[in-house]
Amino acid sequence: MMNKPGPAPRRTGRGRRRGSPDTRAQILAVARRRFLADGYAKVTLRSIAAEADVDAALVSYFFGSKKGLFGAVLGLLANPPDVLASALPGDPATLPERVLRAMLGTWDDPERGRQLTFMVRAATQDAELIRLLRDVVGHEMIDRIAEHVGGPDARHRAAAFGAQLAGVIFGRYILAVEPLASMTADEIVAALAPGMRAVLYRRPRPSPRRTM
Repeated sequence: MMNKPGPAPRRTGRGRRRGSPDTRAQILAVARRRFLADGYAKVTLRSIAAEADVDAALVSYFFGSKKGLFGAVLGLLANPPDVLASALPGDPATLPERVLRAMLGTWDDPERGRQLTFMVRAATQDAELIRLLRDVVGHEMIDRIAEHVGGPDARHRAAAFGAQLAGVIFGRYILAVEPLASMTADEIVAALAPGMRAVLYRRPRPSPRRTM
């Protein structure tokens, strides 16, 4: 879900504008241009605030975080990085089940899923948007999973895990491949979670022994 506004910020910068619908729209316009021009990782809330001529605290007040701002820029009712973040806490052994159920619950929802499907289809026809989404997935999803599981080759394992999730999304919601498109969430979790767990928590191969 989108981040909820926090307490109203104090006005710290002289001449900076207070919060209003027009100010929020101005921040979104600046953020949309900056995200598409510079990518997700290089853009900061402070730089967006400076260009929009508002206090940095006001950006946080409206959008909560850079993830929240990104979701608002795309008009998403459900922001994929936030959906992932909500599924990370808990027993490491059941992380694949939690992530799969969170993802399926979001994409199966008629309204939220429709927006996400439109976003993915639009990205396949827009080089700038697909570059932005690749940046977001790398920094806000793959990196977060890697940090959560830790250990050797954590990012490689997280990337493989993410590729499996992407396969479910494209197969079920974009290409509507059967029987995947018609399977229940329980059936998908039962079929895929064991393999995803094996990828995410695989043990490194032992080094070969030297022979005399």
